[in-house]
Formats: sequence, C-alpha cells, structure tokens
Amino acid sequence: MIFEDYFNLVIIAIISLGILLGFVRFIKGPTASDRVVALDTMSVLAIAAMVFMAHVFGRFIYVDVSLVYAVLGFIGVLAFARYLEGGI
Repeated sequence: MIFEDYFNLVIIAIISLGILLGFVRFIKGPTASDRVVALDTMSVLAIAAMVFMAHVFGRFIYVDVSLVYAVLGFIGVLAFARYLEGGI
C-alpha cells in the first residue's frame, strides 16, 4: 500500500514537472511554432493526468472526457499548424 502511494506521488510529480516545463517553453518560445508544440505537450500531459485521475478515483467517465479532449486538442493543433503555414 505504501509503495502504491509513493508511485502515485511520483506520477503526479512527473506530470506536474512536464506541464511546468511546457509552460516555460510556451512563455519563452522564440517562435509561434515552439509555442504551439508546447501547448500540445501540455495538452497531452493534461490528458495523461485525467486518465490517471480515472484510475485513482475509480471514475472511468474521466477516460471518456480525456478521449474527447484528445480529439479536440488534435484538431486544434492541426488548425494552428495550418494557420502558421499561411493557408486557411
């Protein structure tokens, strides 16, 4: 039981560190494409956090929410990439 608590803490720390580093890249990114990649990275980590929450709390509706968020995030990244490419 204690090992599982430490394991959950490590997972939360890794996801939080990833989101923090993504946010730093989003703020400091010299180009717009760097910012879009950082935003996509933070989106993927948020999806991972939702799936982890589904596992911890035993509420598997979070998995459905994370799937919808993943699809919307993918469409959003495609829209940003198309915009940055110059064609709408």
